Amino acid sequence: MRHRIAVVGAGPGGLTLARVLHRHGLSVTVLERDAGPDARPPGGSLDLHEGMGQRALEKAGLLAEFGALSRPEGQAMRILDPDGTVLRDWRPRPDDRANPEIDRGHLRDLLLGSLDVRWGSGVTGVTAEAEGGARVRFADGRQERYDLVVGADGAWSRVRPALSPATPQCIGVTAVETSLDEVDSRHPGLARLIGDGSFAVYGVRRSLVAQRGSGGQVKVYAQFRAPLDRGAEPGPADAEVVRARLLERYEGWAPPVLDLLRHGTAFVHRRLYALPVDHAWPHVPGVTLLGDAAHLMPPLGAGANLAMLEGAELGEALAAAPAGLDEAVRAHEQRMWPRARRWAELTTAGLNRLVGPDPAEAIALFDEVQPE
Repeated sequence: MRHRIAVVGAGPGGLTLARVLHRHGLSVTVLERDAGPDARPPGGSLDLHEGMGQRALEKAGLLAEFGALSRPEGQAMRILDPDGTVLRDWRPRPDDRANPEIDRGHLRDLLLGSLDVRWGSGVTGVTAEAEGGARVRFADGRQERYDLVVGADGAWSRVRPALSPATPQCIGVTAVETSLDEVDSRHPGLARLIGDGSFAVYGVRRSLVAQRGSGGQVKVYAQFRAPLDRGAEPGPADAEVVRARLLERYEGWAPPVLDLLRHGTAFVHRRLYALPVDHAWPHVPGVTLLGDAAHLMPPLGAGANLAMLEGAELGEALAAAPAGLDEAVRAHEQRMWPRARRWAELTTAGLNRLVGPDPAEAIALFDEVQPE
């Protein structure tokens, strides 16, 4: 039987699900509110874990192409004390493929391929129907019925309310992102400081992280704990105001470290949110979730990997049971929930150590993850 399957959201998880379904000959439509693949900046770099994101790409038949696009050298990690002292300088072996980096834009293009993506299709809500399937409501007033709707539409999912009343809650950490372009030619000193991969400095309740992408781009993330009522957040036009506030917040840190903020081209505020670590819902035929829509957690490298693995596993399960989508979805949820809970607990505890009162805990966490 041919079923109508809709995936809401063209992020890594939704596109992985669609690619696996496509590979197995099942028809699938991806509904994405963005006007096109380049409507927004794609963001920084992702490390795809060998047993998670890479496994998902293998199921999608894209692992070889990923190998050509990824940057194994991007696994390198350097940690400095706020005074500039190098505390750790870990570099991967030439054959290390545990967590190679790939630009989000490159990963998106790899997953897109020839998929049927309906760009500019903003979904406002989903309703499960008593006779099975679900009805999707669009921003332009249209409605369409599908046999299965998969919400892969991120933290503020429009699909989630069909299953759960849960909403993400602020977890007390603010992240401010900025970028440096052509760092090797324009800021060679910073390029040497950052190295081939990531660079981090941990202080009391604050951190500063820089991550290399391809083409000489570097993303910089200032993370800190601050009261939620600390005034209005400056907008993008207030770059100099934001820069001044950040330099004040990190006052006393080594000048080369602060240069990451001095040379940033624009600043974007993001308060960090999460769903409850044990988030689950009563099974509803015709609708399910994956990725951040199902289990938003602190951004410590697990989210995209989990979303992609869940998408690949759900795609294979649906392909193996074309006449019985509901049982495949039910099994997907039962497999997803305990694994997501473990990762939510790990990332929550990890964030508390990385942006906490004792910077030594951040170094200890790195040593536990990468002991050699």
